[in-house]
Amino acid sequence: MLDAFKKLISRPPPGPDWREVADWAKANKLKFKREHEGEGFVVDGGLDSKPWRLEWGPPQRNYIESRELRLRMELGLSPNLQVLLISQPLLETLERQTFERFTESTQTVIDGATPEEMRWLAMFPKVAYKASKEVRMRFGLVGSAPAEAGAWVEGALAHQMEEAAVGFLKSEPPFVLMLLRGRAYLRMQLPQPAVPIISQAVAVFEVAVLQALRVAGLGAEGSNDWSSTGSTAWQTQLGPEDGKGR
Repeated sequence: MLDAFKKLISRPPPGPDWREVADWAKANKLKFKREHEGEGFVVDGGLDSKPWRLEWGPPQRNYIESRELRLRMELGLSPNLQVLLISQPLLETLERQTFERFTESTQTVIDGATPEEMRWLAMFPKVAYKASKEVRMRFGLVGSAPAEAGAWVEGALAHQMEEAAVGFLKSEPPFVLMLLRGRAYLRMQLPQPAVPIISQAVAVFEVAVLQALRVAGLGAEGSNDWSSTGSTAWQTQLGPEDGKGR
């Protein structure tokens, strides 16, 4: 009896239940669950019968402070496709850190411990893409296949980023959208899990996914070779208004 009482009084107080996020998830038929450590939560959803996962909690990147919002989805794209759309202040910070790392130490090669974001900024060319001046000033683009990287952003995703630039990304928090190992990823700094920001981030992520699949030709042809199908898929499947209003 005494041991049971000791265990009861020694339990940590219950953490936040993130009720607003849970209610948002329920209203959108998504699965919400708290992480067992009580430091964050997970939301599972889907798009066109493919699952995606949203996580909020301690950051996995040292360029993000406090808490991080993460989204990822398996797309089946070519594993050789590597594309990064990144907020301009973060791009400049990572470029500076990369330069300092390799000029102020004896390190001469980029190793696997370096985050992809930093490696890609050193390895791949910056890509010019068609979008509003606001978007091009606020977000940099690099990639292993410049033509396809530009096609991924131009159109519907550029329109979403234009709205985001004056909306949930107005304060320019660290933010990245990535295509890596056949998957799509979104990361951003988010100290508090506000539902409007989470909802808008999901909308941007889903448009990025649809753009990637359509440019790759996966939606119509089932191919996973971005390079051979990208141009045709872009010309035949995307119209000027495609993706607006999401």
